[in-house]
Parts: sequence; structure tokens; C-alpha cells
Amino acid sequence: MNGLIYFVLHPLRALGLSSKPNHDDEGVDVLYALTIFFALGIWLVIQRERRMKNSAIPFQFRAPVEADPKWSSKKLSSPGLEAHLTEPDLLLVPPSQGRRYITSFDPSNGLHIATTLADNAPEIRAKIEKAAEAQKQWRHTDWVQRRRVIRSLQKWLVENQELCARVACRDTGKTLIDAALGEILTTCSKMEWIMDHGERFLRPDKRSRNMILSYKDAYVHYEPLGVVAALVSWNYPLHNAWSPILAAIFAGNGIVLKCSEQVIWSSGWFVNVIKDCLATCGHDPELVQLVCCWPEDADALTRSPLIKHITFIGSETVGRKVAVAATEHLTPVTLELGGKDPAVILPNTDLDKWISMWMRGIFQNAGQNCIGIERLIVHASQYDRLYEMLKERIDKLRCGSVMSPTAEGYLSPVDVGAMISNDRFDGLEALIREADDDGAAVVGGGPYSHVYHDTGTYFKPTLVGITNGIHEGRPAITQNEVFAPIALVIPYQDIDEAIDIANGTRYGLGASVFGPDQEQCLEVAKELECGMVSVNDFAVFYCHRLSLFSSSQDLPFGGAKASGYGRFGGPEGLRSLTNPKVIVVDRWPYFVQTGIPKVLDYPVRSLSISLEFTTGLVRFLYAEGWRGRLQGLVRLIQAIRK
Repeated sequence: MNGLIYFVLHPLRALGLSSKPNHDDEGVDVLYALTIFFALGIWLVIQRERRMKNSAIPFQFRAPVEADPKWSSKKLSSPGLEAHLTEPDLLLVPPSQGRRYITSFDPSNGLHIATTLADNAPEIRAKIEKAAEAQKQWRHTDWVQRRRVIRSLQKWLVENQELCARVACRDTGKTLIDAALGEILTTCSKMEWIMDHGERFLRPDKRSRNMILSYKDAYVHYEPLGVVAALVSWNYPLHNAWSPILAAIFAGNGIVLKCSEQVIWSSGWFVNVIKDCLATCGHDPELVQLVCCWPEDADALTRSPLIKHITFIGSETVGRKVAVAATEHLTPVTLELGGKDPAVILPNTDLDKWISMWMRGIFQNAGQNCIGIERLIVHASQYDRLYEMLKERIDKLRCGSVMSPTAEGYLSPVDVGAMISNDRFDGLEALIREADDDGAAVVGGGPYSHVYHDTGTYFKPTLVGITNGIHEGRPAITQNEVFAPIALVIPYQDIDEAIDIANGTRYGLGASVFGPDQEQCLEVAKELECGMVSVNDFAVFYCHRLSLFSSSQDLPFGGAKASGYGRFGGPEGLRSLTNPKVIVVDRWPYFVQTGIPKVLDYPVRSLSISLEFTTGLVRFLYAEGWRGRLQGLVRLIQAIRK
């Protein structure tokens, strides 16, 4: 017993926390030890309770058989969203009168996945109402409950990441590496930040007071809006679905997510996982709703009076229509539209050091990446070498499917997957032909016929080197977003010209600057007209928190010019999903409160005296220098005494 007591007390005495130097009185030592053990026991109980409230909850889910690489199905002769019109056997039930359907297929091999009934306007309105009803209870949940939902989802995602990657690959034709980087890693990063920092930016924020209101306390309360909407693109079906949902529900909202018709199958599964998690955690799964409809029915969502905020990720053309529709009820909108992101390569940059970064930035997700590198702007002295380095690597890129039932399929060495469809192939070929006619050096270009997957929607990895400069917007490929596996290299003579080329499009989403001198890179970055810039890196503004030891914040994501407005992600994105309500209260309500001086009381006794009072007050509070303020105070006192 003495040994145990000494073991507990010895560190305290070493720190000077116990004045008793010896073990003369064992009774006192026992009292000290019992106090320590009692405090330790309380701490352990508190920690256990916290773990019980914060620990992730496992939940049941159904793994889709279609995500198995060995799964096979009917091969569509002409893959498309309405393939069921020419191949009626794709419908498992007789078609409903006046209703439209959406056919899902694997773009990498043409296999039919599912044919789904598209939502019509009444169904969309009903889903909005369900989310609104569920939100009435959800808005009263605390931060612990909300974090627990996200923590449960994060644990599930980490444990099922390969399954999720295969689901995304099946519906989009991408590679597993592209899915791991663009879907899993980015989503985990967002969840980690929300759990660690979300509460800090959404709880009431106390603001400082000025002199005239020094007896007041002011707070900004970030209240849930109600039901918000997110209309998202198809290129990252997991991340694009989960990211707006997690932000919306953590802010206390319900959400209606409209996915692209291209990825209704995978989006439906990913959203159902969140609904399963909500139900297991004891919350109403109707809080989250998925809508997938044809364009003619989208107004039921964008013009709904119950929708209090809209986030749109997609094309400029559709984004403009969404913004116009939202004006009917003055619904705030965040738009993330197209991009033509430049990578400005400053003179004397080590090309060997960064070539792998540029290849990943250009060909990630078959170039279907909103912040992918669309233009490499390099000094003329390094143009030829960079062109040859890219040509050598692009010639070796392998197109293919990672979800093929053949021996060459799953986990085969595939660099570039399929594009989502072949709808834009004619336009891409036209841009490349025009550049070729203008003297560009072109390698590749055009559809790629895969030896095993003749209906796969592959586009050859392409290199376009601009040799005759840019004149009045020609060639058009230097101005238009291609959203495809195309590397575009443009030379410049001096830094000012490089900046002009980088800023010379309608877009301004992201950018990057590479060079041996970081200060020079930073100066160039400040001159670029865009929303985000990486220096000697690519797209790290999207997934900022990667370090295990980092306490950094998530960053706001968005652009300028025709790339849209508003931000999602980070504190700005979370707060945009709330109503910032200002509440001002008395600091000492029983001692000091606002009163109206008699000189200002209605009816006004004397306009001249009242005016003298107010001008004196302004001078006393805001005049420059003590002399002016003293004069204001004298005038103030004189007016009161009159």
C-alpha cells in the first residue's frame, strides 16, 4: 500500500503540488491517494460517456452486385440514356403512360446497369415536402448528434472504400485510382474538417462593440435555412453527392440532391447509404432526398418556395437557367461552372520535377475534372522540351476498363478510363481539327476503339502544341473548356504575356504557378483572375487538410468571371447554408440600458439644440485627435444643459 501511495504522490511532490516531503503520516498519504483515484475515476467515467456519444455506429447496407468486376449484363448496341426506347427489353416493368425513363450503363464497356423511372414535377414537390417535415426535428439536434452521423459515415467509407470506388467506376467508366483520389480521399478530408471545425464556425459568434454601445453584447447566430438543394455534376458521383449533403445536414438543414441523369444508379446507392446511417443513428432518413429528372421537370425544384438555397455544379448554360429560376423566390444561389485552368510555368523551371504533376492534372478522370489543368503555359525556351516530354508519356497511356469481366479488366494497368459518353466527341474533334489547320502540332485526337470494348466511350489521350500563337481567340481550343484528356501547350515570351494568356479566357476557376522562385510565383499568382491558385502544386486548394499533424482549415471553393460566383467548402460554404441572425442584448441589464435623452425625445423641443447634441456626439466619438473629441464633448454637454 505504501509503495502504491508513494507512486501516486511522488510525481506531485516533484512538481511541488504536495508539501508533505516524507511518509510520516500514512493517513494523510492515503487521503491524497484516494483524492487522486477519485478524480481519475470521474475522468474515466466522463471519457467513457463521451466515447459512447461520439463513437461511430455501424449500420447495415446492401452491396450492389453490379459493383463486382465479374458481374455481366446485356451489352447495349448503342449506349445512351434513352437506349430503352430502341431496346424495350431494358424495362423490367411495362412503361407508365406519359412517363420518361433513364437508362444507366457502364461507359467503359456498354453493359446495361439499370433503367429507372425519372422523377416528375409532383414527385419532386413531394420529396421537398418530406425533407421539410424531417428538418423540423433535425434542426434541434446538437453538434454531438450531427458529428456522430458524419463519424459513422466516415468509418463506413474507410472500411468500404474499394466497394465505393468500384460503384463509381461502374457508372462513370473511370479508373480505380481516379476514384480513390477524387472520390474517397477528398470526401474523407471534407468529413474530417466538418467534424473538427464545423461547430466552431456555426455556433453563435460574439462580435466586438464600439464605444457608443460598450454596454451591449452582440452575437451572430447561424440558424438553419430549412431545406436546401444541390444540383451536381456527374464526374464524381460519390463526392459530389456526399459533400453538399454533409455540409447541409451539419448546418441543420434538410437537403434535396438532384444528381445528373448520367449517374442516377451510383448516386442513388450513395445517397441511400446516408439515409441508412441516419436511420440507424435514430434520425428521420427523409431528411435527405434524391431527385433525378429530365430538364423539363427541374423547375419544380429550382422554383420551389420551400428551397432556401441552391448549390449548382455544372455547365454555364444550365447554371444561367438555374440562376434565373431562383429569382422567382429570391433564392440565393452558389454557381460553380466551367473552367479553363492554366498552369503557368515560369522560366528555368525544372520540367523533370513537375512533369508527373502536370500529367496527373491533365489526365485525371480522363480530363473530366472541373479544376483539371487545361492549359500549360510555358516559356518559349522550354516549349520544345516540354512538348517532347509530354508526347513521350502520352504515347504510353493505356485506355481501358477496370470493371471488365474479361481477364484484362479488373486491376489491369489502365491509365485513362472512358469518358462519360460520346456526345461531345464531334465537338472535340472539330476543336482539334481547327487547331491543326492553324498550324498546331497535334498528337492523337479522336475516338479510341478499344480491342475488347468496341462500345466503350474512349477518347484518345491527345497533345496539342500551339506554335503560331493565339490570334483573336483562335484556335478556339485555347478558349473553350474541353473537359477531356487533351494536353494543350502554349508558349510565351515574357511574364506579362504569360499572365495575359492565363487571363485571356472567359473563365476563372482555378490555376497553378510553377517556378524555382516562390516569391516570383506568388507575384504571378496575385495577378491571375480566378478563385484559387496553387503554387508549385496542383489543386491542393480542394483537399487542403492532408497532413496528420495539420490543424488547417478547409478552403472556400469557387471561381470568378464565367466560372460562377459564391463559395462552397470551408467556413464560407457552411455559413452560406445558414441565416446569420444578429442578436444584441444588454451587457448589464439591471444597471445600464438605452434611454432617449430629453433633447431627442419626441416631440422634439428644439431642432437647433437637438442638432447641436447629435453633431457633438459624432465629434466626441469619431473626430480625429483628442482636441476634436474634447470639443465634441463640450458641445454635447452644452446641448444637454440647455
